[in-house]
Amino acid sequence: MKDTFVTIHGHFYQPPRENPWLEAIETEESAHPFHDWNERIAFECYRPNAYARIVDGKNKILDIQNNYASISFNFGPTLLSWLEARHPSIYQKVLEADRE
Repeated sequence: MKDTFVTIHGHFYQPPRENPWLEAIETEESAHPFHDWNERIAFECYRPNAYARIVDGKNKILDIQNNYASISFNFGPTLLSWLEARHPSIYQKVLEADRE
């Protein structure tokens, strides 16, 4: 049997959402129940990949894994700056994975 390999690459990017006059992200109704899409995607994607649960057949957590350490990835600068300011624990997990 031949060896088989799979490469997974994550391209993580969010466009700038700040109102240039306010220098803040305004409420985005379509992201409800979150304030904006950055917050929603952080909750649904970036955080779960930084703290991925490894469970058994009974859904008991056996381990927590940083998925970013297991894939090829890149983050857009706007998103990375936003994570650093708003979700520093996720930002640190991304940096840790990049060093591995």
